Amino acid sequence: MPMAKPKRAFVCQQCGWSTARWLGRCGQCRAWNTLVEEIEREPTARSSAPPPKVVKLSEVSPERGGEVRVRTGIGELDTVLGGGLVAGSLVLVGGDPGIGKSTLLLMALDRFARRGLPVLYVSGEESLQQIRLRADRLGVFGETLHLLAETDLSQIEAAIRETKPLVAVVDSVQTVASPDLGGIPGSVGQVREVAHGAMVLAKATGTSVLLVGHVTKSGEIAGPKVLEHLVDAVLYFEGDGATGLRVLRSVKNRFGASGELGLFEMVDDGLREVPDASARLLAERTADAAGTTVLCAYEGSRPVLAEIQALVGRPGVQIPARHAVGVDRQRVSMLAAVLGKVGLSLHDRDLFVNAVGGLRVDEPAADLALLLAIASSMSDRPLPADTAVFGEVGLVGEVRGVSHGVIRLKEAARHGFRRVIAPARVAEDAPAGLEVVGVRTVREALAWVAPQRS
Repeated sequence: MPMAKPKRAFVCQQCGWSTARWLGRCGQCRAWNTLVEEIEREPTARSSAPPPKVVKLSEVSPERGGEVRVRTGIGELDTVLGGGLVAGSLVLVGGDPGIGKSTLLLMALDRFARRGLPVLYVSGEESLQQIRLRADRLGVFGETLHLLAETDLSQIEAAIRETKPLVAVVDSVQTVASPDLGGIPGSVGQVREVAHGAMVLAKATGTSVLLVGHVTKSGEIAGPKVLEHLVDAVLYFEGDGATGLRVLRSVKNRFGASGELGLFEMVDDGLREVPDASARLLAERTADAAGTTVLCAYEGSRPVLAEIQALVGRPGVQIPARHAVGVDRQRVSMLAAVLGKVGLSLHDRDLFVNAVGGLRVDEPAADLALLLAIASSMSDRPLPADTAVFGEVGLVGEVRGVSHGVIRLKEAARHGFRRVIAPARVAEDAPAGLEVVGVRTVREALAWVAPQRS
């Protein structure tokens, strides 16, 4: 007797309203383009099994036997993952097309295969011959590395259950489709169904599954936002395209710290790790130029020295431009207002700010470095070359303390900086040989780059 086809419905992703056919606007909350096709699961019969046992927290064994980590062998990738891949985890790796996601993951699978561990690379975009050409260029030749060119989710699941790989890569989630759901691959419903199927498969088999996802023009992974909630970790692979520098960043990690950062450089034969991010980011710095500062940042669990550049244009009658790359534009506007309050008005000037090297700096500790870079460009007075900066700036012009101050100071000293301009409370923890200039207000900090204004 043939099985009945699963029932389908279109469900609003905001309010949960359901209808049998697609509509452009939800009939309940009136939101546009929120209806997504879903499969209506048949309710399961009520089980006669005894209720689950509830235990106290103190009765649970503290041993981490349920969390088995396997290192990939790529140090920067392991750092971002929190120490390696966890068995049965589902990881989403997003990035612009051509940024190097497939290259990074194929190299990681090769490291496993060289140790005799079975791994599987599933491609929905390239043929087996294309993958082989890339593997030859990268020097990938692991004997236990298996390949599969497939876009049917059920076939991929069958292959994983048969080969029982330690790690499986699905490249990409936008090209795979579930036969149980209508719609083309990459549609909202299909992406969510594929991610849910991959999650169930990873937990059932113990295979670590890595999903590759492309990002939209707005910088978010294509597909429903629930995709990021389903997975255990979300990694973004970023780069400006103009240089070979690539940044791997963790924005979610159930098994480690989010915000971890790994640095790579794209070369002819693949990706090369950059273990000393500070040295690489400062390698081409022009130390005696106005409008540049060195920020003692803290990304994830390690300090990073990054160059901040600012360019202030001449006064004009047109509406001033405000551009920020690698930093929060709203934060830059706030700092420009603080400078205006102390006498350095930018209301009629263009302002351009950039975090060099493709790095994204979001922490408040970057405020003081941004502010001094802007003031330095405006006054055409460079900050001393051996000086680094960090600190949060408040709306009334005060400089506030930030976390991990001592670690930031040690990183600056390790790279040869002799002076750090920082919040006043950090000065007492300065390592030997490093001068820490403690400042409490923006006016005190501006003495290093701009003449005092009344």
